Amino acid sequence: MIDPGKLFQLESGQKRRKLALTFGALERDIAGIAEKGAEYTFPSMTRKEYTKKLAEIVLTDTALPPAAADELRALVKTEPFDELRVCNCARNHLLRIIGTFPAEWDLVIAPHASPADENGIVRKRSFFSGMCVYAEDIRSPFNIGSIFRTAEAMGAEKVFLSPFCVDPEQPRAVRSGMGCIETMGFERKRLDELPESLPVFALETGGTPVQDFIFPERGICIIGSEELGVSPQALARAAYGRVTIPMRGLKASLNVGVAFGILMQKWIESVS
Repeated sequence: MIDPGKLFQLESGQKRRKLALTFGALERDIAGIAEKGAEYTFPSMTRKEYTKKLAEIVLTDTALPPAAADELRALVKTEPFDELRVCNCARNHLLRIIGTFPAEWDLVIAPHASPADENGIVRKRSFFSGMCVYAEDIRSPFNIGSIFRTAEAMGAEKVFLSPFCVDPEQPRAVRSGMGCIETMGFERKRLDELPESLPVFALETGGTPVQDFIFPERGICIIGSEELGVSPQALARAAYGRVTIPMRGLKASLNVGVAFGILMQKWIESVS
């Protein structure tokens, strides 16, 4: 951690970059995920006092837009003082001035809650028996992590992955999955290996509107790739039907993870 007094000796660009890095380190420390040796140890002031000092330096930056300054100034004055929010606000406004925007892997996210209780006993996950999803050739680690997160939150029993679906244990998938990849059951299967006992339907354009679709109590929903949607082979396998999310926009396009979230909400409404 740099002495706030020394920051004034740096030229503007270097000062902004140093501040942005320091706020990021503070966020990780506040969230309890600081790397070993990077914990807050500044001797002459508390972390709260240090964070306020740095925020006040940011507020002297003439490149800081008025609206951004107002937001940061209000956060600094608010009691109780929210260190994490002040750091996040200051860091992202600095990155905007620098012209560098945080990538997916730059986000400072606290560890997800442990599935174990205070006695170390792993809690049993609640789910709708037989409610499954088949992710066909999803290429983006972010999207597959999002699909796992939605499936776990909504109570799906299992995620099936096509042979060429991205690895859910890829670091970016694990990050966007927020621990759900660890707790969800999943298997890689070809279309012809899906359980014959469960009806199969597809989320794809040209089908029954989601509000009119009669969802099975148990079944497998196929969601297709970001670029091509559900394959012809998968549509042929989806003998139970095809469900569509009506859209009015000019582009009429949804991210696959978002579309899956809408579908899951409707599915659980129908069986709850």
